[in-house]
Parts: sequence; C-alpha cells; structure tokens
Amino acid sequence: MLQASVSLSRYRIVEQPQPAGLADVPEKLRQYAFQDIDGTTDERSFGWVNFDDMLDSNWKVSPPEKGDFFAFALRLDTRRVQPAVLKKHVQMALNDELVKAKEQGRNFVGRDRKREIKEQVALKLRARALPIPAVFPVVWEPANNRIYFESTNAKSKSLFEDLFSDTFGLTLEPLTPFFMALEELGEEAVSRLENLEITSFVEPGA
Repeated sequence: MLQASVSLSRYRIVEQPQPAGLADVPEKLRQYAFQDIDGTTDERSFGWVNFDDMLDSNWKVSPPEKGDFFAFALRLDTRRVQPAVLKKHVQMALNDELVKAKEQGRNFVGRDRKREIKEQVALKLRARALPIPAVFPVVWEPANNRIYFESTNAKSKSLFEDLFSDTFGLTLEPLTPFFMALEELGEEAVSRLENLEITSFVEPGA
C-alpha cells in the first residue's frame, strides 16, 4: 500500500565506490543478512533483508538491483519484556525462594542469589516474548553517490550508518541543509554558511 508521506534521511558516500565493488553488493548484503531470533532468547538482531519481502534474507524473491539503483532494507527485531512484568515475576520468584530459605533456617535471600534469580526470570520471560520486527527501506543511487534511508530516528540512523560501513567499507555523510548548500556553493562558501542567522517569517505578536 502506498503511503501518503514518508520520512527520509539522505546521505552521500564519502568515497567513490569502484565498479568492481558495486558488483559485490549482492554478496555483501548476504554476508550481513538478518538472522532470525524467534527460536532463541536473544534480545536483538539486525541485518539486511529484501526490499520487497522482509522475510527474505537470501534475495530469492527478487534481486537488490533495481535498474540503476540498489534497493534493500534494514530489519531490526527487538524482544522486550515490560519492566512491570519483570518486576512482578521477580518478586514472585523471590517470595518462593524466601519460603525455601526459611525451611532451611534462614530469614533472608542473599544478594548474589537475588541477582541470579532476576537473571533467570528475565531469561525465561524473554524466551516467551515474541520479537517485534521493524523494517527500514534503503535506496542506493550509485550514479549520484546518494543513499536514502526511510527513517529520521537517531538510534535507527546510527545503527544503519554503522552496519552500512561494516558491510561495504564505505563512509556515509548526512546530507544536511548545510552540506547540501556547501556542495552547491563550494568550499569558499564555508564562512558565509557558518555565519548565517535564523530568520523568522512570522511577525511578532502574530
């Protein structure tokens, strides 16, 4: 379904990728493909998946090459246990442990044992929690050295930038208005751009 609007972060690649390197893009995507954690207790997993199908991490549905572009997606699965749920179950486990301790003539549960119980409870609850998937489409335009990432969230962007660099050995530079103006006007415009002041187009009291 087409969306009425979309939030994009734009980047340029600092280095100039070589044609031979671009030919390796599909294989590098597979090397850093998403790994499913449904059958584990892992809290998080992330990696590349097919642009057309978030369940396809082998690009069997369609290739990442889309005409003059590469299109793929970053998938992030996160398994969360609500703090209130964890607190409840830890307290229940501690109560049971205290009953056992009293049967052995002790009226308390030691600090190390409390920490161990909390870790055990958290592990059990994570095993019961389903990972929540999030998918962020990516479009790479080699002709203009541009990358378009469908998110403006700071944490998502940081994860994407790091994974892109690890995968392709390339550095991303955010295309902020400042850098876009600098690209158009040249290095000699740095001082002018740095000294620009914000202009309000709303009259005071309006």
